[in-house]
Amino acid sequence: MGDVWIFAEVSEGRPLDVVYELLGGGRPLADDLGGKLAAILPWGADQAGEASTKEAVVRDLIASGADLVYVVQSRELVLRQEEPHAQAIYELANQYRPDVLLFGATTFGLSLAPRVAAKLGTGLIANCTTLSIDKGSGLLLMTRPAFEENIMATMTCPDRRPQMATVRPRAMKRLTPDPGRLGEVLTVVCDLPSPGARVVEVVKEDQDQAVDITDAKIIVAGGRGIGCKENLEMLEELAHLLGGAVAVSRPVVDAGWAPESRQVGQSGKIVSPKLYIACGISGAVQHTAGMSSSDIIVAINKDPGAPIFDIATYGIVGDVCQIVPALIRELKGRR
Repeated sequence: MGDVWIFAEVSEGRPLDVVYELLGGGRPLADDLGGKLAAILPWGADQAGEASTKEAVVRDLIASGADLVYVVQSRELVLRQEEPHAQAIYELANQYRPDVLLFGATTFGLSLAPRVAAKLGTGLIANCTTLSIDKGSGLLLMTRPAFEENIMATMTCPDRRPQMATVRPRAMKRLTPDPGRLGEVLTVVCDLPSPGARVVEVVKEDQDQAVDITDAKIIVAGGRGIGCKENLEMLEELAHLLGGAVAVSRPVVDAGWAPESRQVGQSGKIVSPKLYIACGISGAVQHTAGMSSSDIIVAINKDPGAPIFDIATYGIVGDVCQIVPALIRELKGRR
């Protein structure tokens, strides 16, 4: 009891970025509980032969905050299928009894976690954005958007263990890796039954060539205050000059000005760039929950009382349609 486990989802032999974010967010939870931070690393039989690759992944997980790595090996874990993964995690958790079990809110994680929770007879809070430990009770406080994204609700699971949650990508910050960090490794070989479904073929989806806003180091974001769809062009130009990507708030998506893939906020994507320029965004909690962890926030809004200025590193009170073109002219002049 007291241990915090994270599921290290692997794709093509490499953990996803959200795994390292979970380690970063799980580290203070384990410290507060006085337990270990462990990673569950599934490794298929064909991958198990690639010892150097597996050992490199294990070292990376330990360097990124894990005290212990459970390497779960089975030929049934080659593909990301829920049934064998759920059974393997269930058997491991039933034996070692973690206090907290976390998954990334990826497509696979959101499908796998409920199956594990059902097997363990515990609760699950999905799509969390913040996790912390209540020092008095030792309970995990799991915060997520609720009531159609209009409020932030904090929930607990007082009577069942492990306390389980899925966490949105980019909701937590990864730690700076420490290559000299030491940890334990426990290899568990599982004899899992074959899943009921058989994978006939894996077809990779063609990826959009546009920059994924979750990976962008610089983001220029537009809100309702930009006025019209056509004004997104000036944000695109500013982003291009800065080497960044364009994002939007929900009202812009609702108006049909931009695709949902560009949306930042509780009902969109969570981003954490080095620079976030908020253009015509008021700063409602639904939006700031998705970008408040940015290193530097520059807010441009003609309303001096806009909530976005409360979290901004730098604030410019003025018309976006005048300020952004001025920034573009200045950047072009310096080049």
